[in-house]
Amino acid sequence: MTEEVLEPDLPICDPHHHLWDFPNGRYLLPELLADIGQGHRVESTVFVECGAFYSAVKPQPFRFVGETEFVAGVAAMAESGRYGPVRACAGIVGRADLAQGASVTEVLAEHVRAGGGRFRGIRHAGAWDASPEIRVSHTEPPPGLYGLPAFREGFAQLAEHGLSFEAWQYHTQIADVAALADAFPETPIMLDHVGGPLGIGPYAGRRDEVFAAWAADIADLARRPNVWVKLGGLGMATLGFGFQKREVLPSSAELAEAWRPYVETCLEAFGTGRGMFESNFPVDSVSCGYGVLWNALKRIAAGCSAGEKAQLFRDNAVRFYRLDL
Repeated sequence: MTEEVLEPDLPICDPHHHLWDFPNGRYLLPELLADIGQGHRVESTVFVECGAFYSAVKPQPFRFVGETEFVAGVAAMAESGRYGPVRACAGIVGRADLAQGASVTEVLAEHVRAGGGRFRGIRHAGAWDASPEIRVSHTEPPPGLYGLPAFREGFAQLAEHGLSFEAWQYHTQIADVAALADAFPETPIMLDHVGGPLGIGPYAGRRDEVFAAWAADIADLARRPNVWVKLGGLGMATLGFGFQKREVLPSSAELAEAWRPYVETCLEAFGTGRGMFESNFPVDSVSCGYGVLWNALKRIAAGCSAGEKAQLFRDNAVRFYRLDL
């Protein structure tokens, strides 16, 4: 489905997308730029780790650095201007095994080196659920990862390198992020995808119940000033909307109606100063196209002032990731 672009002159920094080349799909710079070319004014982006392009020759703790090396090359391609004005991958969030403890500091230093001035943080996903119907994160975390002593020993190294942390877990684990934020109040933490409310497996058919529990935890988490939130990831199949099963994908108006309660709850809790809209592409492409997604987010933000829109669509991302634009 294609739609006329709403507010085409509104500047956007897309603070969460991936690049990969897997047997079941490819999403590299040409595909990203093709999506951006649908008409929204996306000026810059932030890459977030996704398990692609790990090194096959580096020692085990450093193999994740291969992904950063690859993305830094993509960013350099974009900066050449040969592919247009978009500053793709102006910020890079990579992966490291923080559970290896204090020795992870050497891996972090290699990420910073490989990023060429663009490396900004680490995501060590902790999404886990006891149900076999719920897919655990690609990091295959144990339950309670964010509370493990070894993980926290590794987490403590982030501040030394000036890095933020990207938290990805399900709604049942939001309290773990709150405890982590309390333990490390000086380290900026980004909550991905509005905290991961589940709507599949044992959570299917319980949307109101899940929403109430999720909203209470979001309100509590937001009291930590070092925690920010990404407003997106709502097109993933895990939320249980079932859009990906439809022959004709939903319009931006329908998406906005479904997603609005989650976004507005986060904005009420975090304010417009600690939230940012994201695409989560290509993951969210199962539910909609890139252009339709940004239209949906613009519909949700229709009641915001011009200054609030500037914060949510660009300025907060540039500030959190300290982008040099």
